[in-house]
Amino acid sequence: MDCINLYKELGSSTYPGRGIVVGRSADGEKAVAVYFIMGRSVNSRNRVFVEDGEGIRTQAFDPSKLSDPSLIIYSPVRVLGNNTIVTNGDQTDTVYEGLDEGLTFEQSLESREFEPDGPNYTPRISALLQVENEKFTYSMSILKSDNGNPDACLRYTFAYNAPVAGEGHFIHTYLHDGNPLPSFEGEPTRVSIDISGGIDEFAGKVWDALDDDNKVSLFVRFIDIKDNTHETRIINKNH
Repeated sequence: MDCINLYKELGSSTYPGRGIVVGRSADGEKAVAVYFIMGRSVNSRNRVFVEDGEGIRTQAFDPSKLSDPSLIIYSPVRVLGNNTIVTNGDQTDTVYEGLDEGLTFEQSLESREFEPDGPNYTPRISALLQVENEKFTYSMSILKSDNGNPDACLRYTFAYNAPVAGEGHFIHTYLHDGNPLPSFEGEPTRVSIDISGGIDEFAGKVWDALDDDNKVSLFVRFIDIKDNTHETRIINKNH
């Protein structure tokens, strides 16, 4: 798989849905995590990211317009020790609790499936970044229906034990817009990671690459691999 320009890939679809990018900076010193949400309905678009401890959560921008919180209000990012968990749903809590009980990332997700939002059956996408003893590894997961069959859940986990400097991987919920929405297929896309301009420039370029009509919120975090300190940016369309 060729390494694709991240911004070009982000802009290649008007509706990739929710997406996670994880990678390593070109100088090898930073772990990079990106999570974004998009929306087509009033309910989905009525959201913002807010910081919550070391993580973030979604909340309604206008509480009076919140019609169904079940699949849109959750904690996309939580931190447990040296582990940073990033997901597109409340399985963030499932992974957090599983790791806390000694389970692996993959084992923690065995109790979960795709979202119950037929006919889309939106995949649950998740990532785990581990920074420990000046080493960085990450894993990504997708739980999806078998070609729209709600009785069959396909489970894929991708482990990256030697992340390449200047590269990362991008996984998202939908291939493109449609009715029903077609689920992501294949391995996470190999993408370039260029943070040479700093976190504000990087976050701005990611945000600008997303479809202007459908983008809702963006989270970006740089984690220093040497000491596990981090820097975060949040961009909300509603503000």
